[in-house]
Amino acid sequence: MAQPSRHTYAMKSMFKSEIIRLKQVEHTKSEIKILRALSHPFIVNMHTFFQDREAIHLILEFVIGGEMFSRLRDLNKLKNDTARFYAAEVVCALDYIHSLDFAYRDLKPENLLIDGEGHIKITDFGFCKHVPDRTYTLCGTPEYLAPEIIKNKGHGKPVDWWGLGILIYEMLTGFPPFYDQHNNPANIYRLILANKIKWPQYIRHHAKGIITSLCQHDISKRLGCGHKGAADIKSHTWFKAIDWEQLETRNTKPPWIPSFKSTSDTSNFDRYDEGVPKLRNLTSKEQELFANL
Repeated sequence: MAQPSRHTYAMKSMFKSEIIRLKQVEHTKSEIKILRALSHPFIVNMHTFFQDREAIHLILEFVIGGEMFSRLRDLNKLKNDTARFYAAEVVCALDYIHSLDFAYRDLKPENLLIDGEGHIKITDFGFCKHVPDRTYTLCGTPEYLAPEIIKNKGHGKPVDWWGLGILIYEMLTGFPPFYDQHNNPANIYRLILANKIKWPQYIRHHAKGIITSLCQHDISKRLGCGHKGAADIKSHTWFKAIDWEQLETRNTKPPWIPSFKSTSDTSNFDRYDEGVPKLRNLTSKEQELFANL
């Protein structure tokens, strides 16, 4: 008889009837396939998955420190050194994702978790896609969309480096550079295409430099999109203080370590009442859609 595990995991359950209703069958299969392919210290790794008649259940690492979004909200904004540390770990994760020809496509504070030792973990690979060249799917969070997505001219891995620029700005200021107080996507898209960023005086010169270099409309000029890839980002002056070898092996001391009472403590997470969707029994033909996961 197998001994019970003392590890704590997170379980993401996706109801099959909802997957079918939202026409997300292939999308869900793709997410599972991608998670099975990924394994990295700065990514929420999937241990296994299983399904029953009602749902598909993903067994993931439990990342005890909660969302970067909550940390930003509590602090209002991050110090330059703190934002640089988190951004550097994100660079390592994105570089790895890109090396497998995937584009992540959903970088934002809500999708960055902080583990028990204070390191970043990227989560939610629902928009991640194998993109050897380019794709035309409109997806992502409006404030983080790269201009080539809005223009529907085809996009690929460079959208993640644009998103990194937006993330660095938001970590340093507490808000994204392109936002609308009424949360109107059309207005946000107009601001992105205009690309006029307002710079608070406290943003340091080199931080402004890397954000500007990442948020280039011209992909050929966007930092990280040259033949050296992420190496160009790592060598930017803003990251001069980063020892990349130590960072990639998790030997760099994080700026903050979350507090928790046990390995299953969920107090660092906000509570969301999403409700339970109205479920229905699937037909045999519908169940067959999930036969080859």
